[in-house]
Amino acid sequence: MSGCLPSNPWITDDTTYWAMNAPTVTTPTKLRVERWGFNFSELINDPLGRAQLLEFLKKEFSAENLSFWEACEELRYGEQSRIAEIVDSIYQQFLAPGATRWVNIDSKTMERTLEGIKTPHRYVMDDAQMHIYMLMKKVGEDRAGHCRAGRGRPLGSTWGSPRLPSPALLLPAGEAEERSRSPSTAPVPEEES
Repeated sequence: MSGCLPSNPWITDDTTYWAMNAPTVTTPTKLRVERWGFNFSELINDPLGRAQLLEFLKKEFSAENLSFWEACEELRYGEQSRIAEIVDSIYQQFLAPGATRWVNIDSKTMERTLEGIKTPHRYVMDDAQMHIYMLMKKVGEDRAGHCRAGRGRPLGSTWGSPRLPSPALLLPAGEAEERSRSPSTAPVPEEES
C-alpha cells in the first residue's frame, strides 16, 4: 500500500517530489495551493502563487500594484550601490505625477515616502509597499469571499476565509452571559434637554 505523495527524495532516488514542487510547474500540487490559503504572504512569496496573483490583478486592472511591490522588494534586497537608482526608478514609474504605472497610495503615506526619497535608503518605500500589500490582500480577500458565495473560483485557495477564534480564547458559558450584562457594554442613556 502506498501513500498519495511520492516517496521521500532524501532517502530514495525518486525525484518526483522535487519535480512536483519546483518553483514553476504547470500544475501545482493540492498541498501547495492549500498553503496559499493560510495567509496572503504564502501566496505572494511562492513564484507560482505570485504568477496566479498577477493574472488575477490584471483582470482587476491593478497589476501595477504587484509590480510596485516587486520593485520595492528589489530595493530592499538589491545591491547597495544601486539604491539611489532603484528609488528614482520606482518614483518615476509608480509615484510621480503622470507616472506610467501609477499606484494609488494615501496622502500621508505619499508624504512620508516623498520625504524619505530625499535621502534614499533601502527601506524608504516600506510604508508605500505595506499600503499596496494591504490593498492587494484586501482585493484578494474580497474576491475569495465572492467566490465562496458561488460566483467563481478564488486563486485555488481559501484565502481570506473567516477564521474561528482559538478555543483557548472562548469564554465559558457563565462568563459570557455575565460579561454581556456588565455595565461597560450597556447602552449609554440619552441626555435630556
